[in-house]
Amino acid sequence: MNRQLRQIVATTDVHSAFDPAAPMLTYLHAARPDSLIVDCGDFFEGSGFYRLGRGHIEREVLTTLYDLLAPGNHGWPHYFEPQLRRMTVCANTTDDSGNPLFDRVRIQAIGGRRVAVTGVMGPQAFNAIPASQRVGHHVTEPAQALREVMLEHHHRTDAWMVLSHSGFEEDLKLAAACPFADVIFAGHCHSDTLGPVHVGDTLVVKGRELGVGYAAAEPVGSGWAARTSAFPDASAVPHNLAALLEEISTIGQQLRSPIGAVDETRRNALLDRRRLLEEITGRLHTGLGADAVVLNETALRPVQLGTTLTLGDLLAIEPFGNQLVHAFLPEHHAQDLDKLLDHLTEHVGPLVVVAPAPLPSEIRTVLTTDYLADSYLGGRTHRAGIRLGQAVCRVLTASLPNSAESQEGGEQ
Repeated sequence: MNRQLRQIVATTDVHSAFDPAAPMLTYLHAARPDSLIVDCGDFFEGSGFYRLGRGHIEREVLTTLYDLLAPGNHGWPHYFEPQLRRMTVCANTTDDSGNPLFDRVRIQAIGGRRVAVTGVMGPQAFNAIPASQRVGHHVTEPAQALREVMLEHHHRTDAWMVLSHSGFEEDLKLAAACPFADVIFAGHCHSDTLGPVHVGDTLVVKGRELGVGYAAAEPVGSGWAARTSAFPDASAVPHNLAALLEEISTIGQQLRSPIGAVDETRRNALLDRRRLLEEITGRLHTGLGADAVVLNETALRPVQLGTTLTLGDLLAIEPFGNQLVHAFLPEHHAQDLDKLLDHLTEHVGPLVVVAPAPLPSEIRTVLTTDYLADSYLGGRTHRAGIRLGQAVCRVLTASLPNSAESQEGGEQ
């Protein structure tokens, strides 16, 4: 295909949200002849499509429709697969020797201009990667890395585009620190702030998450214009996407399998994940005899519930397959529990700590997820014999059928 590019189209935080997939895929297919298609990270993980498909659908979508990617903390290992690594740009992630993990910049001709496209990952996002997945990997300060790349390549470019997986507020700071950037496409923030926001001459903009929409930028006059939009409904599906959409449909049918009736108090409403976690932690404390339970609110996702809980609902509520474990507290954290909770909140967001509250000073182990135990605590002691998703199901419904329990043995 002889492509004459006139704009950049960026998605972010798709999180394997392929129900429905046709609007996003059909639009990107139609836009591809004159658009550089990019993603700002977290294309993987977040729904049952990933848990059942194990990343195959996401890989096919990216290699078929996209040109460049910024890495996200979710699905981090996938960005090292040969096809995807060739597509990934990031200026501020390195190995132990200080060598870049990915290409730092690509130069593209867009609207008659030489456009440098690079990516960055915020330290908070990088540190949210499970510790076992980022052994030997490091992150540097994004603004400093961008300035270094700009100084190396400024003579080859007319404009700078940044694909950021840092959060919208962080990208506003990044724009102030790097005024040479024309457009920063934001990701990782999970907020309704889309922009575009002007910071000096730099535009910060974010597409709608979960496959709902996109951000776009194109040269106008001597500068750039940016906008956001939802993907339009698909009137006709291109022939070369039919097999991919059929694969998505097949998994979608599995996800519609019913598990049980939703508790009457939660029917036909958006799930309150904090309330649910408070009930789960209370049950775990009394039922498993744990000294204390520590769970982060972001381990669950709010989902609109009906009267019946489906497998898709369950895997959307708890998409990460967390195993519950008993974990040692490092000595310095055991001696200052308030500092421990501040440390966890800084890295993973809001926490629910239950039974007892406040935590007694003599505790040395907590019941938590394997993710928190391995990444931020002293390591696990032993499994609790239940996954977080199973606990979710047992609170939302009367029982957990074997079919649902078997699906809970998926991704760690």
